[in-house]
Amino acid sequence: MRYLLLALFLGLLSCSSNDGTRAVIQTNRGDIEVLLYPETERHTENFIKLAREGFYNGTLFHRVIPGFMVQAGDPESKGAGPDQPLGRGGPGYEIDAEIGAPHLHGALAAARTPNPEKRSSGSQFYIVTGEIQTDNTLDNIERIKGIQYSDAQREAYKTVGGRPDLDQEYTVFGEVVSGMDVVEAIAEVERGAYDRPLEDVVIENITVK
Repeated sequence: MRYLLLALFLGLLSCSSNDGTRAVIQTNRGDIEVLLYPETERHTENFIKLAREGFYNGTLFHRVIPGFMVQAGDPESKGAGPDQPLGRGGPGYEIDAEIGAPHLHGALAAARTPNPEKRSSGSQFYIVTGEIQTDNTLDNIERIKGIQYSDAQREAYKTVGGRPDLDQEYTVFGEVVSGMDVVEAIAEVERGAYDRPLEDVVIENITVK
């Protein structure tokens, strides 16, 4: 259902919920199934490649913020000590931006460092939890970013929720189709320095269907 709404935003009215590849992120807190968008070809193909290579196995959700997102994919998080700063690791390359879809609740997006081209990290990703938005907030985002939300986009943000402040800044390349309760539970775990969970939340494997 959510994918059909995102497809509408992108002008892809012929898309169905069966389009795209699915992957299951297996964690020590439960499974999260995601749909990867065919429109963001570079990001989707890279995620599939890394998943099949076992790149993510043993990595952590190293940064979690309630009402915002949960972030993972740093290879330096494998076996990291409790006080080790994380979030700067990657496979040694970046991915050109493929910005389009909005940051609705459950969106799967690529993290990045500040750069004018908005290139994405080669491996780090986040899943949006977000919050229900108001017309006033969306009006402010439109004014600040110089964008125009459609009626459908506004309705989605006001009912499903998300983080419109991230729109046009990061590439969304998929969405959660099941296991959002697992994502929400991860977002609420007790955190220490740098918003890292005090008890490791581990990606055990990512299986591409």
